[in-house]
Amino acid sequence: MITIKEAKTKKEIKDFVTFPFELYKGNPYWVPPLINDELEGFDKDKNPAFANAEAKFYLAYKNGKIAGKVAAIVNWEEVNNQDKKKVRFGWFDVIDDIEVTKALLEKVYEFGRGHNLEYAEGPMGFSNLDKVGALTEGFDQPGTMVTWYNYPYYKEHFEKLGFVMEKEYRESIFSFNDVDPAPFLKASELIKKRYGLKPINFKSTKEVMPYVDRMFDLFNETYEKLSSFVAVSDLQKEFFKKKYVGLINPDYIKFIEDENGRLVAFTIVMPDFSGALRKANGKLFPFGFIHLLKAKKSSRDVVFYLIGILPEYQNKGVTAIIFEEYYKVFKKYNIRNCIRTPELEDNYAMHNLWKNFNPVVNKRRRTYRKDL
Repeated sequence: MITIKEAKTKKEIKDFVTFPFELYKGNPYWVPPLINDELEGFDKDKNPAFANAEAKFYLAYKNGKIAGKVAAIVNWEEVNNQDKKKVRFGWFDVIDDIEVTKALLEKVYEFGRGHNLEYAEGPMGFSNLDKVGALTEGFDQPGTMVTWYNYPYYKEHFEKLGFVMEKEYRESIFSFNDVDPAPFLKASELIKKRYGLKPINFKSTKEVMPYVDRMFDLFNETYEKLSSFVAVSDLQKEFFKKKYVGLINPDYIKFIEDENGRLVAFTIVMPDFSGALRKANGKLFPFGFIHLLKAKKSSRDVVFYLIGILPEYQNKGVTAIIFEEYYKVFKKYNIRNCIRTPELEDNYAMHNLWKNFNPVVNKRRRTYRKDL
């Protein structure tokens, strides 16, 4: 027997967060989130996404035991200002039982219809800074802290229940040891002189903070024309500033300004925390934070997390300056592999940034859509 219950109490929300720890127990490719971070993300008083969104969290029980979960989300910025009559669903995990999947998703449809919405799409979070997509290829590849992992049967469940692909994403990896720096080192000097550009580097998190709001403004401007984009609000800027900036090695944050001090490009690279998060197993204390601190300083793999370039500079070779700065830093830290986070399959401008590094596409993921 399958029953669905809305998670409301602290215990139920914690059950919602911790269910994947049982589902993926022993799986070497799943990366456990930090439990307290997940709880904070679902707290209406702490996550600023709730200023423009509402959500319900559902748990599925089969024979009295938790068998799945899903978050149903309405992003009102998207619905009202972009006229996308969509109910999102995310944080979806389930045992291999299509009836459980069906029962959970029926609650998503019900939530969407209650707000007169027209279709459901997921897996996705509250905004573009959340995780996105169900894995469809690369189940034998290690995950990262900024992506969801899932079993192959998720795709089968969605398709059998009438979902169709809405967006496809690719992830890739390239070896730093195979990078030939000569082309971008030469181009970097030319571009800096031609456009009066200069790189901004940082030695401490404190130095980074005054630039973060400008970075998110540039992020919004860079991606506003993508079909899936919802702008990052001022409240969200503050939230992500507190939550993530301290985790990043300041050496891995690169900004580029023009001669008038205008920010024209930025890139954030993060140490690969996946191994540290596996050791932490969801908890910062007593020893989890030590694993994360070690990874921050000594991980030999890095994740390209965010990149933004003003539209007017996107075809002017600005990335040569970025790559020159990272080449110096990666040599210093003896970096081995560079990992790309999900990029829309049709975001050709982004794919072109990496073509000279011979990236290997090692994962694909999709969001799925179903009309209500």
